Amino acid sequence: MTVRALAALAVLIVAVISGCGSSGKDTSATTTVAGNADASEVAVIKRWADELRAGDIDAASERFALPSVVQNGAGPLRLTNRQQVEAFNRSLPCGARLTAATSLGKYTIAAFVLTERPGEGMCGNGVGEQAKTAFVIRNGLITQWQRVVDTDQAPTPDQAPTPNQGPVI
Repeated sequence: MTVRALAALAVLIVAVISGCGSSGKDTSATTTVAGNADASEVAVIKRWADELRAGDIDAASERFALPSVVQNGAGPLRLTNRQQVEAFNRSLPCGARLTAATSLGKYTIAAFVLTERPGEGMCGNGVGEQAKTAFVIRNGLITQWQRVVDTDQAPTPDQAPTPNQGPVI
């Protein structure tokens, strides 16, 4: 084999090897947020938040497993069909931009900056505020979504936690 043929073969082998193990999934979204959370879980959360912020309730709802459990200031709700998941997502008044994600046991704690969003939501004075949510992601889908009470940010009287509100960090 000539030197030129060996060089071409080496380039081909490097190209093939560098492509091995690639899932083809876009995980670039996971590199833009702080924290130690699993990249694939961060990608699911970021896509959900981006879709909700864009007002795409259907796409955001597809990120949830059936059944799933949500908890947003009241007791936990078990969502067993797509219409319930869509109603839950529609009920969220704000959009959100993911800023950080940290692993804590089975949870991924995601930090967001709240935004307005198209559609029925009216974030109002919440725009620019921070919020946290605890997610459990299984097989690329959200199985639990729980509002988090952040002990670093004392709630105002109208945001006072209820006994069944969700994890406190």
